[in-house]
Amino acid sequence: MLLERGESIFGVLIHCTMKRQNVRTLSLVVCTFTYLLIGAAVFDSLESQTESRRWEFLQTLKNNFVKKYNVSAEDYRMMEIVIIENKPHKAGPQWKFAGAFYFATVVLAMIGYGHSTPVTIGGKAFCMAYAMVGIPLGLVMFQSIGERLNKFASVIIRRAKRYMHCNHTEATEMNLMLATGMLSSIIITTGAAVFSRYEGWSYFDSFYYCFVTLTTIGFGDYVALQNDQALMNKPGYVALSLVFILFGLAVVAASINLLVLRFMTMQAEEAKRDEEDAHQKLGSSNQPLNYDAESSYNMKGKLLGNSNCCTDFDDNTSVCSCTCLGGTRCLNHESFVDADYHPTDIIASTLSLKRASV
Repeated sequence: MLLERGESIFGVLIHCTMKRQNVRTLSLVVCTFTYLLIGAAVFDSLESQTESRRWEFLQTLKNNFVKKYNVSAEDYRMMEIVIIENKPHKAGPQWKFAGAFYFATVVLAMIGYGHSTPVTIGGKAFCMAYAMVGIPLGLVMFQSIGERLNKFASVIIRRAKRYMHCNHTEATEMNLMLATGMLSSIIITTGAAVFSRYEGWSYFDSFYYCFVTLTTIGFGDYVALQNDQALMNKPGYVALSLVFILFGLAVVAASINLLVLRFMTMQAEEAKRDEEDAHQKLGSSNQPLNYDAESSYNMKGKLLGNSNCCTDFDDNTSVCSCTCLGGTRCLNHESFVDADYHPTDIIASTLSLKRASV
């Protein structure tokens, strides 16, 4: 009787926990696809008519050009290829050391403008191998710099709060997000002014370029260092552009790190609440049974006597800590529980990350 009731309690609690997690995941998927549909509708309304007008205008120019100079379709196609292929060469040598360093930075930072690409087989093969090692290295570096920036910002915030005689002097996640967000805004606005000055772009276009660059979107419609052979003739401007990319990415990584950390903390807190509710329900369900310590010990021995169970049931583990996946099932449970799922591990790892970032 006790075994059957304990089995039913465990089954109900595990089913409720898994159901909440499935609902959360499904909600994220639905929200993401809804966001994509909204974005597609907005871009369609903003850009489609302009695209049609530009296409008609270009077709008119092409027809007039072909008719005026009596150019055949093959010759016109050849002219298009020559013009497109010559575009990167107008900016100067792209594969000398300065241009190659700029390209390597773009690869490591996962920006991928597409302004210059390797054309040899050896260059393409080395680019793939270089990216496989360089991208994880860059991610770790940006993440580490972002954590140090968050630590520095937390020290400044604590001192500022003590100076203003605040009751709570600790730097909260919202304080750090605000600080890194302000720093990111300063970097983007300052960089936009610099690129507008050197590249001849409007300030809005420069701001757009900085945002697209530091978020690693990298469309390639605007690329710095491509005018007046800047890669060869303006070493100071090249160095400034590289510093902007590397330092800006580190600051943006710090902001994104805080956002992701906040999301992970919310998930861990919800998992902890689910686990506490499960323990409370388990305790309240077992209370009316009125069995003594010996019977409780015997019941626990029966519950844990199966060879497929590898951990004790205590307050430091999840509600169901059995690892029976297939074959003989512990407590006749269905094999839908992940053996590596332990909410307390998630909470511990999240709290350690939180302490490291603060």
